[in-house]
Amino acid sequence: MDRDYGQSYERLYREHWWWRSREEFLLKVIQGLKLPIKPNILDIGCGDGLFLESLSEFGGIIEGLESDSSLVSRDSASRHRIHIGPFDRTFKPNKQYGLILMLDVLEHLPEPEAALKHAVELLDSDGLIVITVPAFPCLWTTHDDINHHYVRYTKQSLKRLATSASLRIDLMRYFFHWLVPLKLAVRFKEMLILTHPRPPKIPTPSVNRAMLAISRLEQRICDRYPFPLGSSLLAVGGRQELASK
Repeated sequence: MDRDYGQSYERLYREHWWWRSREEFLLKVIQGLKLPIKPNILDIGCGDGLFLESLSEFGGIIEGLESDSSLVSRDSASRHRIHIGPFDRTFKPNKQYGLILMLDVLEHLPEPEAALKHAVELLDSDGLIVITVPAFPCLWTTHDDINHHYVRYTKQSLKRLATSASLRIDLMRYFFHWLVPLKLAVRFKEMLILTHPRPPKIPTPSVNRAMLAISRLEQRICDRYPFPLGSSLLAVGGRQELASK
């Protein structure tokens, strides 16, 4: 992640309509899952642990992991439960998890299959992984550059990755549907005019409220009528071997 972006991330997370809407969406998804009773929860790529408090209603031990120590502040209320280091086989927590979150993580990794496979190995037998990733290569903009993304996914490419990592997919759907034409417009503009990546900023209060309202309305509508396009992609699944039972 770009350094300036990382330094402003907490304020963006707490105030920006995109992060507020995504958290509401994810909490609703998690509430609908059939999880083990009081599962251990691991949030991979948790940054400063801003989502950990919201997860406390679902689990027993709530932990995060962040590979970039600069994103974890010394005065973070969640610092004591954040593992700082890479998510690879050197991460040995001596426990299994009933819920693992990889929220906009896989697109940052040069070897996502290894990371996802390790996450599957850390699952309880009936545990679940919740994944979000940016969707569709055609929506690539300088926002992906500043985030140091390697790829944007489709359902097909994420399914292939999941299969190779022994992850069974139970649910897969796009979200942030209304952003697709806007992202396409930005991409077209950037193809015509040289654009330098800039960290996102919080819109004016009125615009911020309007975009949050649009996103909430979309979520209510698309819960009933899923749309085949979106700027983000959600996947939920568990250990692949359970599919045959």
